[in-house]
Amino acid sequence: MTAPKSAPPDGVSQPVVPKNIRWVLLGIMLALLLSQLDGLIVGTAMPTIVNDIGGVDSLSWVVTAYTLTTACSTPIWGKLGDLYNRKGMFLASIVVFLGASALCGTASTMNELIIFRALQGVGAGGLGAGAFALIGALLPPRERGRYQGMVAIVMAVGSIGGPLAGGVITGHLGWRWAFYINLPVGLICIVWCQLLLHVPHARRGKVVIDWLGITLMTAMVSTIVMAATWAGDTYAWGSWQILTLAAATVALLVAFIASQRRSTEPLLPLRIFTGSRNFPLAAVLLVVSGVAMFGGTLYLPLYQQTVQGASATNSGLLLLPMMIGTVIASNIAGKVMTRTGRYKIFPIIGAVSLTIGMGLLSSMDTHTSRTATSAFMVLVGIGTGFALQMANTIAQNSVELRDMGAASAATNLFRTLGGSLGVAVFGALFTRAVQGHAPANGAPGGGAHAGGSALAHLPRAAEDAYLRAVVHGTHQIFLVASIVAAAGLAAAVFMKEVPLRGKPADVRTAPEPKEQTAAK
Repeated sequence: MTAPKSAPPDGVSQPVVPKNIRWVLLGIMLALLLSQLDGLIVGTAMPTIVNDIGGVDSLSWVVTAYTLTTACSTPIWGKLGDLYNRKGMFLASIVVFLGASALCGTASTMNELIIFRALQGVGAGGLGAGAFALIGALLPPRERGRYQGMVAIVMAVGSIGGPLAGGVITGHLGWRWAFYINLPVGLICIVWCQLLLHVPHARRGKVVIDWLGITLMTAMVSTIVMAATWAGDTYAWGSWQILTLAAATVALLVAFIASQRRSTEPLLPLRIFTGSRNFPLAAVLLVVSGVAMFGGTLYLPLYQQTVQGASATNSGLLLLPMMIGTVIASNIAGKVMTRTGRYKIFPIIGAVSLTIGMGLLSSMDTHTSRTATSAFMVLVGIGTGFALQMANTIAQNSVELRDMGAASAATNLFRTLGGSLGVAVFGALFTRAVQGHAPANGAPGGGAHAGGSALAHLPRAAEDAYLRAVVHGTHQIFLVASIVAAAGLAAAVFMKEVPLRGKPADVRTAPEPKEQTAAK
């Protein structure tokens, strides 16, 4: 790219596309895949873990601890990348993730596993924030569409391959290898990125860390995640515990905003929210997509296994139609966006497709065929592909390069929190629907999420009642998801189509001027 006449306002050069960009992105995507696969593989291994080390009463904290520390650490990693060096922070997060994975594999009690999973979540927060910030630093928004399909493929492979890999690894190597498998993959990723990844960064003076902002953000995210995890399960939605957490969240949010106004180097600069209306609207779209994705990936396989009699062994393959729709839509949107620079139509189409797809899923009953369900899932996948991927690009196009890490971390945080809240609401709806109809906990596979093995022990009338309850629960879940997707449509309509930075003709593979950047 021809050297600019003057440096950008923040002293950071504009993204320059390296000659070997696909190889560079492959290393970044490998780290992103690592964090996505981990949660799904571990989820599959949890029954075996409980049988080996016990601690069933604390089982939920294995997931909660990981989710909590991931959400809390995401904005911190993003800001540190902006202040210091994005590549360095990204590699550091991989090291933390791998070290915690090794510790998880050596856990001898459930309490140890929970502590090590919390540490692993800290590393995972950096993987998510760092990957998207690096993509933003390497590619101008106009060019990002060329490679958007790579991200979609990683998501598809993670969602489908995670449960399959988890079953194979746990069955043949033992549950500890669900964690140890991260080590060779992560080491390859570190070497790969160290050799190929070169990121321009700003030369800053004295760096000021926003410790107050970090403390308030961590506390606020913690109250949100804990409320989302406990509401409707451990405690009732209207209980004093949940109401206290909600009140604390509001108070912490007010204090956090006040601290960001006064901070010299804020953790989440308010300018990324106020500089353009597109960023907060993209955040809404990301929350909506997070709710839809979590709802689809959690409760569609449950419906298909329980009502349609699908095999749980290949549960990851049940989501294949949705993932195919996501990959195709992402590739189409990316190519058109790069060629024309136009993009607003895609979030609108995505939100419409997501709303219709979720609405159709809410219409399923005990007689709905797998073919019809697959067709509905394709619509959801198309909606997610258009809405989720484009929302990330729109958000990054709305901020300056100096805030890319904070903005990327914020988008990941919104998607995570949206998923957490979605899981809490959907779980409460489903539990309420099947309560009193589920097989007794003493039956094999019993509980609210009972499968075919438990149903085989029920009289025909009780089995039919349970299946109708499952259908009613999934109907409520996808109906709510459809309404939420409609809110995403409103956000997409109000977005302003701002020209994407970096015309294809202007993007070259020449190095940046030495006086503006330094590669690390």
